Amino acid sequence: MSTDVTAKTPAPAPPGKSASADGGGLLRLMLDGLRRNMRQYGMLIALGLIVVLFAIWTNGDLLLPRNVSNLVLQNSYILILAIGMMLIIIAGHIDLSVGSLTAFVGAFAAVLTVQHGVSWPVALVLCLLVGAAAGSIQGFLIAYLGIPSFIVTLAGMLLFRGLTEILLKGQTLGPFPDGLQKIGNGFLPEVGPNTNYHNLTLLLGLVLIAAVVRQEFRDRRRQQEFSLDVLPTRLFLLKLTALVAAILVLTLLLASYKGAPIILIILGALVVGYGYVMRNAVFGRHIYAIGGNLPAAKLSGVKDKKVTFYVFLNMGVLAALAGLVVAARLNAASPKAGVNFELEAIASSFIGGASMSGGVGTVLGAIIGGLVLGVLNNGMNLLSVGTDWQQVIKGLALLVAVGFDVWNKRKSGS
Repeated sequence: MSTDVTAKTPAPAPPGKSASADGGGLLRLMLDGLRRNMRQYGMLIALGLIVVLFAIWTNGDLLLPRNVSNLVLQNSYILILAIGMMLIIIAGHIDLSVGSLTAFVGAFAAVLTVQHGVSWPVALVLCLLVGAAAGSIQGFLIAYLGIPSFIVTLAGMLLFRGLTEILLKGQTLGPFPDGLQKIGNGFLPEVGPNTNYHNLTLLLGLVLIAAVVRQEFRDRRRQQEFSLDVLPTRLFLLKLTALVAAILVLTLLLASYKGAPIILIILGALVVGYGYVMRNAVFGRHIYAIGGNLPAAKLSGVKDKKVTFYVFLNMGVLAALAGLVVAARLNAASPKAGVNFELEAIASSFIGGASMSGGVGTVLGAIIGGLVLGVLNNGMNLLSVGTDWQQVIKGLALLVAVGFDVWNKRKSGS
């Protein structure tokens, strides 16, 4: 009795159809690629959904050029703090003092420029030095004396808040010089012919698009050279198209109002610089190492105390910069400035993908987390949601983000 082997041979695909072109094949491929990269793109997708939802609920008011510009200006100092806080959390620490330090630096700037007539560029440099000194003192206590960062920075929060009250004597002090005000409220100047758009902003947007496309292809090629997993081609092109579209829309919105805010340029430079350090520099890899596995990092020769010291020094400088931006935006220094800024920065970091155990997180993730909170705040204000419910919603957003991170890590481990 013979076996009919031909009966088990699959029939050839009809002309014009193939297995790869199967209707569900491409969708399954894209979903698989998305699942494998959910940790990286999950909050970016969530940010897009939040923007779309609030744009619908506010009848498009969220995406009005003026509101988009205000959204950048209102959240710039939180995004600056979130960058430094992300580095702190990656290293396995926490900083509760940054809100009070921003208030203290703003008060110090007001005393210098308003009461003593110091020129604003000199005052700016002195304020950054004060922030560096505050960060280095806390970093020394944490790194070299071994005092937990929670205790040191909690003491710093009380100390800097008290010093702010002493400097300002419980009063608001202002206004600031015009040059300093432009840091928090200024826009790029108009150049070129009248096109009904801000020409310099359009040019910067096109340069940014070209740089993003070049970097994405470069990173993909490098990953392929080292035989690392990469997104499927169609999903990669979809991601690239979404990035370019988002940058183009933002550029046109800003260019149709007053142009790009000066603080947005400063923030962009910080994102690029810190992103490069964390991805490519030895110092950045050491931050990940001590946060991920401190004993192993020590055995590998990483100078953990030195790294921790510089991470807190850096946080002090960024807190000082944020303090200058806040004071410049309000055009005055206030004893109540910076309240809960540290919580906003910490929440931005965790929403953006940081891990409580350290060793995980990106600078871009901190920016995305900050934007999620910023869009939530702005959208709920446009909808006239009370501050009580705003706190509830932001708290739930933080819980969902951290819960998603824990679930994703458990799933990846299994």
